[in-house]
Amino acid sequence: MNAWLALLAAGVLEIAWALGLKYSDGLTRFWPTALTLVAIALSFSLMALALRSLPFGTAYAVWTGIGAAGSIIVGMLMFSESADPVRILCLTLIVAGMVGLKLNSPV
Repeated sequence: MNAWLALLAAGVLEIAWALGLKYSDGLTRFWPTALTLVAIALSFSLMALALRSLPFGTAYAVWTGIGAAGSIIVGMLMFSESADPVRILCLTLIVAGMVGLKLNSPV
């Protein structure tokens, strides 16, 4: 599997497990907790795969950036969290940072 695709999938799974934490109600609901644990395991596994060929700092920043940006977007869409201009600007900066790291990556 391509390292960048593995990293993208790991980031998407990070969004999934963050959402799972919300629905697990403090890890007290069985199925949301179980699915959250599966998403965490898969996310970490794909991150480990990506780290075989991607620089550590780049991979970690992009992985957490995907999780952060995706969680912000999910919060706005699913939970009516604020989408004010400053928040959108900050989200844009996170995405721009990830793109910049990808473009400057030797792999």
